[in-house]
Amino acid sequence: MIEMTLREIADVVGGTLHDVPDPEVTVTGSVEFDSRRIGSGDLFLAVPGERSDGHDFAKTAVAAGAVAVLAARPVGVPAIVVAPSTGAVPASSVALAHDSDGSGAAVLAALAALARASVERLSATGGLTVVGVTGSSGKTSTKDLLAAVLAPLGPVVAPPGSFNNELGHPWTALRADAGTRFLVLELSARGPGHIAALARVAPPRIGVVLNVGTAHLGEFGSRAAIAETKGELVAALPSDGLAVLNADDQQVAAMATRTDARVHTVGQAERADIRATDVRLDDQARAGFTLNTPTGSIPVQLAVHGEHQVGNALAAAAVALECGADLDTIAAALSGARAASARRMDVTTTAVGVTVVNDSYNANPDSVRAALKALVTMSRAGTEPRRSWAVLGEMGELGEESVIEHDRIGRLAVRLDVDRLIVVGTGRPSHAMHQGAVMEGSWGEESILVPDIGAAIALLDDEVETGDVVLVKASKSVGLWEVAEHLTAAGPAGEGSGSTEAAQ
Repeated sequence: MIEMTLREIADVVGGTLHDVPDPEVTVTGSVEFDSRRIGSGDLFLAVPGERSDGHDFAKTAVAAGAVAVLAARPVGVPAIVVAPSTGAVPASSVALAHDSDGSGAAVLAALAALARASVERLSATGGLTVVGVTGSSGKTSTKDLLAAVLAPLGPVVAPPGSFNNELGHPWTALRADAGTRFLVLELSARGPGHIAALARVAPPRIGVVLNVGTAHLGEFGSRAAIAETKGELVAALPSDGLAVLNADDQQVAAMATRTDARVHTVGQAERADIRATDVRLDDQARAGFTLNTPTGSIPVQLAVHGEHQVGNALAAAAVALECGADLDTIAAALSGARAASARRMDVTTTAVGVTVVNDSYNANPDSVRAALKALVTMSRAGTEPRRSWAVLGEMGELGEESVIEHDRIGRLAVRLDVDRLIVVGTGRPSHAMHQGAVMEGSWGEESILVPDIGAAIALLDDEVETGDVVLVKASKSVGLWEVAEHLTAAGPAGEGSGSTEAAQ
């Protein structure tokens, strides 16, 4: 963030100073909500959480070097205190689930105000461009590609993993400082108005909408409501901004009427302004294609896995072109970019020759379909087909459509001819996925329903063989990454395995 005195911060957030000997002391570091990450010159954010209340760690944070604490009550050390109130931020915030007195809402609203003030000052100088990305799936992968293609043009700040809600979004925005040229942000939502609220925190000049799917269908009620909410991003763009829209998704393409900004479309459709042709997949399901733009064409070979990454790469290319990158720079950056966020199409070949696709960070019907297709591509490539395993758990937040969507995934696994399906869980959705597979193909023992992660690991230990390809995917709450991490514990077979950083 920009350097600000405690007096200035209090004015921005509408707070009062408590136990502050000198209001002109300056916050020179970052804003942190984890007291273990505090450094000299930082501002500590006291947020109530599921297991603990940040206010209880205020003194520890100051002792570690924090200049002050942004809090909802006096904490006995220098603090900027904001009055507790409810409804200050959208109710989807994780912190607000444990916020009976409104203190979390107040602190998060103050954080949002501070982030907006910092971003507005940085943008006013003309030195910072804010890029927002939303969609039912692919936000994190696209964010990582955007960071890669923009890096040659100047310093980039992007969230680690999926910091895309009312806490992670402003926290990320506050990482930008006077040296930052690009701020790339994910915008997530569990209901109408959430993306609009996040866009007010860090107003984007460029907005990317990837797709409209079924993620969080239980909260929204319909895909039309999801499309309406995703479109809040392009509606927030200024007239001199740019909306990057997926031409292959009709609900996204239709958002062109919701913005005063210029519109560039991307996709494989002939009408797309920036288009991929000659798409092909290698034996690791990594796509190669020709990138066609108004300024020329160039070949691209992605290092990330799955055909769905083509659309993500096109969106990143469109943003990079807008920001001044040439085609050679874009192609080189896209071709060299690897998954930077853990547990998202993270491909590792173990020392015993088993290829593990760890896509366990989260799941919705669209992302599971894409992952299954990538699994099958990887298993069938080469001179000798390999056995494919899909270890799947429940997909959350699907509401009344949950059983139907899980049934469809089970049936799709059969249609794609996945060799072995392991469904983990005891709830109705897991049973529906298993039964869908059985009813679609009468597989018999090829589809197996196991009660928990331990049972899945035991089965895999007994039956997985050298050369097999194993996909692991479920909603975050299932914790299915334990399966992938167990399989990869022996370490990668060598360079070129595609493995990424350790899970966060």
